[in-house]
Amino acid sequence: MKITVVGAGHVGATTAQRLVDKELANEVVLIDVLEGIPQGKALDMYEATPVEKTDTRVVGTNTYDATADSEIVIITAGIARKPGMSRDDLMNTNSGIVKSCTESAVAKSPQSIIIVVSNPLDVMSYVALKVSGFERHRVIGMAGILDAARLRTFIAAELDVSVEDVNAFVLGGHGDSMVPLPRYSTVAGIPITELLSQATVDRLVKRTRDGGIEIVNYLKTGSAYYAPSSSAVLMAESIVKDKKRILPCAAYLQGEYGLHETYVGVPVKLGRKGIDEIIQIKLNPEEQVALNKSANAVKELIAKVKI
Repeated sequence: MKITVVGAGHVGATTAQRLVDKELANEVVLIDVLEGIPQGKALDMYEATPVEKTDTRVVGTNTYDATADSEIVIITAGIARKPGMSRDDLMNTNSGIVKSCTESAVAKSPQSIIIVVSNPLDVMSYVALKVSGFERHRVIGMAGILDAARLRTFIAAELDVSVEDVNAFVLGGHGDSMVPLPRYSTVAGIPITELLSQATVDRLVKRTRDGGIEIVNYLKTGSAYYAPSSSAVLMAESIVKDKKRILPCAAYLQGEYGLHETYVGVPVKLGRKGIDEIIQIKLNPEEQVALNKSANAVKELIAKVKI
């Protein structure tokens, strides 16, 4: 098993480290255009393996030769958001970066599964799908897991309970139009709507929607990377181990939920071939309207992107 991480910035390097620490591959390749950065970070990670007792080889490179025959390619490359910048503002710059990375990666690993982390997530997943020419089950966006993790964190803190007992569902685009589903979000199986007031639920949902920019405003010069990397590695783990986890991910829809030809966060079953199945849960009219609105926002951006 070989896994390539494209982009050696905070998200990419942390993703590579988590892959190594979990020993999910025999070899993890970290690639970046900046000379010396992926090599130095990869060597540092590799030298930690005797301490962590993991037998994963870590390689840093500026060319795609070392990535050949990767089973999974995780794309994190792109510029990070800055204060006052929306995910949509990133589109033009990052679409060119993701296009180039995808072309180079699939040339060396034509049988790989692509996990997209770069923002704006849904549009970048679309770019990777079209550029790669892969089937839709092999190009998946990391979105809902991160959004759900943020909601789970806030619920656990509000109720003073373990995060392990909290589950949350977030659908739609990865951004301001995301669709958290409180009635599908539970604590030890109990819907949060029975444990929290509507005003509190609304407050936590809003904080989830603003979760990314809240961190950007604190950091000033960067964006989140610990939680995004954990979310991407959870997807990789389900694929590597064929665990068939049901996880909220950005998938290319062709009729599911009444939506066509757009990437939207929905629950999927992740296994060795990528997306084994798109799970369709029942939405009430209000939730369906919100999901349609979110999908339309993504489609409007997709229509503007130049591939």
